[in-house]
This record gives sequence, structure tokens and C-alpha cells, in this order.
Amino acid sequence: MPTNEIQLHDIKPLMEIQEYSFYYFLALLSLATVIVLGLLYLLFRWFRNRNKFNIRAEHLKLLKSVNFDSPKESAYKMTLYGATFKEDSERHMKAYDELVALLEEYKYKKTVASFDDAVKHKYEIYLGLIDV
Repeated sequence: MPTNEIQLHDIKPLMEIQEYSFYYFLALLSLATVIVLGLLYLLFRWFRNRNKFNIRAEHLKLLKSVNFDSPKESAYKMTLYGATFKEDSERHMKAYDELVALLEEYKYKKTVASFDDAVKHKYEIYLGLIDV
């Protein structure tokens, strides 16, 4: 008599499958953490340096606002604030020395005449050289 039952064969034990998705997740999480920390560091540096006092920019602003109406005071200001930029290059040093030589006659005297065109021209050249 035939039976309707199917004869069962031996059932094999469960096989262990290597699963790496957890390690992929940890690697992705680590990468995302490094990127976020890097962006936070750059943002922190930007905020910290945003309001930092820049002496070069301040002296350039003061040099550009020199008033030619009072030559003695202006000569001292040009000498003082212009010295900030004289070490930038050899051209700056030469232009600064020439400017200071022209300004010598406007300092150390009680009364001085107004600036001549040579001083104003040399001053404009020196301002044009400055890069902040």
C-alpha cells in the first residue's frame, strides 16, 4: 500500500552566514562623525577669527584717511603707519624709504609748508603697493 507521505531526508544543521552590515554601519558612522567634527572645527575657527583685530588692515585704513591739511601731523602718521608694510618686499622697503626721505622736511619744525606734489605722488604709489 502506497502512502501519501513523502519520505523525509536528513535535515542539515543551520549554516552560519557572515554578516558585515554592522561593521559597515560602524564605519559609516565613524566617517560621518569625523566629517561633522571637522566642519564644527572649521566653523569654530571662522567665528574665532572673524572678529580678530588685524593691525595691518587698521593701519591701512588710517593711512588712507590721512588729512593733507596738516602736513606735520600727516608726515608723522605716514611714517608711523607706513612702517607696518615696509617689510613686505624689497619694493615696499624702497618706496617707504623714499617716502620717509621726502617727509623729513615736514617733521621736526614748528611750522611747515603744505605737501608738494612729489610727496603726494610718492604717497599714492606707496598706498598702491600695499596689499592686506
